[in-house]
Amino acid sequence: MELMIKLLRQGAKAPTRATAGSAGYDLYACLEKPLCIAPGEAVGVPTGFAMALPDSGCVGLVYARSGLAIKHGLVPQNCVGVIDSDYRGEVLVALRNQSAAAYTVAPGERIAQLVIAPVLLPEIALTDCLPDTDRGDGGFGSTGRK
Repeated sequence: MELMIKLLRQGAKAPTRATAGSAGYDLYACLEKPLCIAPGEAVGVPTGFAMALPDSGCVGLVYARSGLAIKHGLVPQNCVGVIDSDYRGEVLVALRNQSAAAYTVAPGERIAQLVIAPVLLPEIALTDCLPDTDRGDGGFGSTGRK
């Protein structure tokens, strides 16, 4: 299986895995100069690369880096970014600063992680009746503490 990466400009870095056990690939900010993100602000941070996922049965999921999220409140704006298998444009990471302090992203800094996952695409079947379960239509908290 192969993840094809096309570097789009100088300073771009291909995604890397930190260890053999890493589930995701680190994504790097491709910036000409540092980028300050104010508290509550969301910005699209370029990575400088485009990619081709292994096949149409895959999706790229962009998640927060734990350290940036916990220490600095920097998380993906949309919680998890979804990169479809047919997208060929530059990968951007929408980051939101949820902290009370500004954060400056340095050129080349690791800003997020990319996980490649399989996608299931079942046929949609409209119905008037769904199979019963023990839970039924119990919503949020319905299986929690009593």
